[in-house]
Amino acid sequence: MHDTRVTLVGHVATQIDFKETPSGPSARFRFAVTPRYFERKSQTWADAPTSFYTVWAHRTLAVNLAGSVSVGEPLVVHGRLRVREAPPDTEGNRWFSADIDAIAIGHDLSRGTAAFRRVVRTDTPLMATQKAAVV
Repeated sequence: MHDTRVTLVGHVATQIDFKETPSGPSARFRFAVTPRYFERKSQTWADAPTSFYTVWAHRTLAVNLAGSVSVGEPLVVHGRLRVREAPPDTEGNRWFSADIDAIAIGHDLSRGTAAFRRVVRTDTPLMATQKAAVV
């Protein structure tokens, strides 16, 4: 398949929106990516404009995401890039949205520490409100 796969490093910008759907658990959140560069004139680091992405997670990744991530936390997101275009509005304005269909999400360990806990799989899907058993 000819997917565009990307890896982004940034911060969680919104709360995780978790839902149980007929096809299984799903979660989404907005992800802020602000590139930094070194400004030679002033010999300082500066921020480039921030880009925002909607990150989508499904099934087990969605359940684990909802139980592990909060607003403001630094993450590394790897997934398929999808660019959506909305039809022009009444004034002819068009907008585009960059979505990431996540394959893997993890905390950015260059910014802090994390404690991994393996989840014991069950035959029934986990609900966001249930506490998963840990090994």
